[in-house]
Amino acid sequence: MSVGEGAVVRAVEERTLSCPECRATVRVDDRFSVWCQDCDWNVDPQPPEEDDDRLERVRRAMARRHGERLYAEIAAGGSLRAHRDRASIPALALALAVHAVTLALLLGGLWCVIAGWGGWGIVPGALLLLLAWVLRPRSPRPRGADPELLRADAPELYALVDDVARVVGTRSVDRIVVTTEVNASVRVHGVRGRRWLALGLPLWEILTPQQRVALLGHELAHYSNGDTRHGVVVGTAYRSLATWHYVFLPITDPAAAEMLANVLFTVPRLALRGLLEILDHLTLRAAQRAEYLADREAARAGSTEAAVGLMDRLLVAESVTVALRREANRAALTGPRGARAADAHAVGIWERLRTDIAAIPESEYERQRRAGARRGHSVDSAHPPTHLRRACLLLGPAADAVVVLDEDRARRVESELAPVRTTVARTVVRDGC
Repeated sequence: MSVGEGAVVRAVEERTLSCPECRATVRVDDRFSVWCQDCDWNVDPQPPEEDDDRLERVRRAMARRHGERLYAEIAAGGSLRAHRDRASIPALALALAVHAVTLALLLGGLWCVIAGWGGWGIVPGALLLLLAWVLRPRSPRPRGADPELLRADAPELYALVDDVARVVGTRSVDRIVVTTEVNASVRVHGVRGRRWLALGLPLWEILTPQQRVALLGHELAHYSNGDTRHGVVVGTAYRSLATWHYVFLPITDPAAAEMLANVLFTVPRLALRGLLEILDHLTLRAAQRAEYLADREAARAGSTEAAVGLMDRLLVAESVTVALRREANRAALTGPRGARAADAHAVGIWERLRTDIAAIPESEYERQRRAGARRGHSVDSAHPPTHLRRACLLLGPAADAVVVLDEDRARRVESELAPVRTTVARTVVRDGC
């Protein structure tokens, strides 16, 4: 991976010690956890804290269980193909029922307003209409603060996305927004179903050209592999249920009246949590299969080697976040002139980030892989464990890249991203990552 012009990887003086468990020789790099590759001593010194959200814990446990079962089927020679399973029918029925409730609120509100015009009926009607508006089916939309690239601004980048979309068998995107997240996603927005790519620049910057192709292939493949959760009906119903559940969450540090509201909200809150868990259960196996399929399409677009490398980069995403927070903290420590110094500090931030990530030794990646296998590391509660996704990519013969991002084309894409790279760097320095 290129670390940028003028970037220098720091030389690290290594020393050795004897493993306290098996007495094997252990190499010590003071920048990372010390561990033994022979017996896994200290391979996971600080397991992640338990999530306080019970629903999120259930989701992660289900994702790990389904991911392991599906991987076992694939490893045993099972077919990995896009199709709708039996659970998709009740999932669709539940989603339609959710939307029917919202529609009933809308119609009921309209009836109350019209029938009670000029009287007291307008009050409950207005409340029902307000509730229907809050709970309406909606797709996620880009944040207004994120810079957007139009086709006229970045024809080479859009052409690259178009090429990858053709390879994975779906249509391309209508908009590209660049964010500060260590992530990327393709979403559908609006009645016309316009697609937009949210490209997390911190992740994009630490990837090789072919890993970037694999990233695009993975995100676009969700719209060609039967992923139920990316469908309009189920996806919007899922978000509506999550909104309902949020509305009925208990009020923290309640006053007397609020304590009564918390008690009254208990039954609907538990019912909504149950519905969310049911919809999770009905769609999770299809979502897990969709992730494995998306990884396969990522390998087909960018090569197996690139897709596997992408998995490794995801394992060190926390290191990227820490590095960018460090940049923000340094800027904040410049004193009262920090705001004016932000622009100057933003210069070279991506080169420094690539240098930091390039300095991570292979032993640290291996530790992260083994620790991830123990704790079931995943990108989020919808993804299978990362180590299983990586292992699945290595099953069977390796794929060569269909879309090749050569040096010349990569340079043209980089030049188109130059203005937003500066804008996002300023945002990171000012607000953090």
